[in-house]
Amino acid sequence: MVRIRLRRTGKTKQPSYRLVIADSRSPRDGKFIEIIGHYNPIRQPKVLEVKTDRARYWLGVGAQPSETVAKLLKRVNVLDENGKLTAAETETTEA
Repeated sequence: MVRIRLRRTGKTKQPSYRLVIADSRSPRDGKFIEIIGHYNPIRQPKVLEVKTDRARYWLGVGAQPSETVAKLLKRVNVLDENGKLTAAETETTEA
């Protein structure tokens, strides 16, 4: 199964993450298919950038988001409160 999940980057105790499309069997920081965004929870305000068109595409073809990624996609209005795709927008969203 293809998953949308976070891949940890950054230094020790200063994490940042990339939103990646990966096979569910590959390790957390292992092989991936595509990078669709990044998330930095340390900076204030928190930085979240997602390629919404690519996220919608992968969700449309059956990729399953992890719990954390689902919350982040709700924050940028790719998913609604029920976890369903929302109407398409045309830009990359920052929140």
